Amino acid sequence: MIQFDQVSLRRGGRVLFQKASMQLHPGWKIGLTGVNGAGKSTLFAALLGDLVADEGNLSRPAVWTVAHMAQEIKALEMPALDFVLSGDEEYWQIQEKLAHPEQLSNDDLAKLHGRFDEIHGYAAPAKAAQLMAGLGFLDHQIRLNVASFSGGWRMRLNLARTLMSRSDLLLLDEPTNHLDLDAILWLEDWLKAYEGTLVLISHDRDFLDAITDHILHIENQELMLYTGNYSTFETTRSERLAQQQQAFEKQQETRAHLQKFIDRFKAKATKARQAQSRIKQLERMQQLAPAHVDTPFTFSFREPSKMSSPLLSLDMATIGYGDKIIAEKIRLQITPSSRIGLLGMNGAGKSTLIKTLVGDLPLLAGERKASELLNIGYFAQHQMDALDANASPMLQLARIADKQISEASLRAFLGGFGFSGERMDTPCESFSGGERARLALALIVWQRPNVLILDEPTNHLDLDMRHALSMALQDFEGAVVLVSHERQLIASVCDDLLLVHAGKCTEFEGDLQDYAKWLREARQQQINAQNALQQQSSNAPTPSAKVDKEAQRKEAARRRELTRPIRKNIEKVEAQIDKVQPRLAEIEQALADSALYEANRKDDLIKLMNEQNDLKAKLEQFEEQLLELMMELEELESSFET
Repeated sequence: MIQFDQVSLRRGGRVLFQKASMQLHPGWKIGLTGVNGAGKSTLFAALLGDLVADEGNLSRPAVWTVAHMAQEIKALEMPALDFVLSGDEEYWQIQEKLAHPEQLSNDDLAKLHGRFDEIHGYAAPAKAAQLMAGLGFLDHQIRLNVASFSGGWRMRLNLARTLMSRSDLLLLDEPTNHLDLDAILWLEDWLKAYEGTLVLISHDRDFLDAITDHILHIENQELMLYTGNYSTFETTRSERLAQQQQAFEKQQETRAHLQKFIDRFKAKATKARQAQSRIKQLERMQQLAPAHVDTPFTFSFREPSKMSSPLLSLDMATIGYGDKIIAEKIRLQITPSSRIGLLGMNGAGKSTLIKTLVGDLPLLAGERKASELLNIGYFAQHQMDALDANASPMLQLARIADKQISEASLRAFLGGFGFSGERMDTPCESFSGGERARLALALIVWQRPNVLILDEPTNHLDLDMRHALSMALQDFEGAVVLVSHERQLIASVCDDLLLVHAGKCTEFEGDLQDYAKWLREARQQQINAQNALQQQSSNAPTPSAKVDKEAQRKEAARRRELTRPIRKNIEKVEAQIDKVQPRLAEIEQALADSALYEANRKDDLIKLMNEQNDLKAKLEQFEEQLLELMMELEELESSFET
């Protein structure tokens, strides 16, 4: 286990936390949280062994293999598949030795081959290819050199290389920053099945909720361990904060804000299933909101100066690059009330559609109609990169503001985005990714757009700023088109979901849970299609081959007998899941009643929330058991074929 014994850490003379004592047990999946600058990265360095505690002792088993995802990767002239394979250090070392057999004795060769077999070295390339496929790489890309990929795709390679390690401790710092939603869902499944100890830094609440069973939080120079996922942590922490009167008043204010939106959404929704899903998401935000009472970010989008309807439309549009068609026959109309979330697998064409809407890409066919009053606020990675590195936030805002607006007003506006004191007058060249993202958002907000087109706006933003952005978008009076891997942001902001897939852009019937199911099924179909092609290319048995039916029957009976205990256990766990899910549904329906949030119902609300948290924890445990049993069954059945 990892042992903290009166551990204190400092950085630059500043105390991050002090006298922390706790144990992190093998197999735990831990979310490491805290505001920017709290000391998360410093604690990572201590866990890696790169940093010694200022006081006390931080220890972990010396025999553990530690895997850590680095934040940068050089432009290597090395095939991507080999780079990923090098993440398994022992495999890579054995391969390098076996490449020069003349330098080894027969005994050494035999030992190396034996160990290579023990670590399943012959299956390693297939495993690496599967990791890359899960993270969005196409078949032809695995042989390309690392240097041929962009920075974001190199980070995906870095992640695949880290996952390739047969580690006991896995340290991941913001692994979802350069992933889209389908890659994130795949990574969730992979990390759930990971058998080692995981310590994860992430600003994606849904990602943390799906994976973690403990939260390690740094706050007010304290390191505190909470049991449960991120939602449970926020509930526990908010209860503590709500004991202070000032925090309680802000909490009530936020709850009123959210309730207002829920009422508006109930009245507006036309699809019962989607409406219920969105309301559940918003009610979940209502429970979590008090944990943000101390957030430094409070901003709202300025009211658009002019409106018309429609603001922007595509008619029978074909989108793509040059002669390459990505999608065709697209009909899309954006009005002031449009709230659209774009979904689709990696490479399906979401970003192409975004660039077409903005006007950066011309149509290959069809028509794009833009209102004379159209004022687009476009947020994407290259907007951050286009900031003037030599100019301060104040100077860049002053350049686009009217001359008669006072400096005090500009400073007050920037303060809502977390800029204060000297940071307002500091050139951007020294800014972090989060600060750049906040400044880019601030400049967009100032210009009063009537259509917001946002391509992964939460990358680099911490949890507090993501919460502030979600709240501001809910109140925005213009249209929104959103691409995001942040499921809660999509659920709380978007009324309609569009799916870009197989050359089409169509309305997605269902909610984000349905989309997650659709993604898994689509990915499985791709795997089945690849397997079918491989099967066709292999030598099929001749029609004249005789089949011993009696032997087949006996073999089938033997296999059923061997797998029966596992199948029985699977049935038991499924029965337990079937008992928990109906009660969870009842609780969620009860929590949808706005009367429950009145002051005289506080005890009822707390009781239901506690029961909900307990049942969710049980359900997660049962689902993990089910996954392990199914993997065990799959492994046993695959052994029959060897």
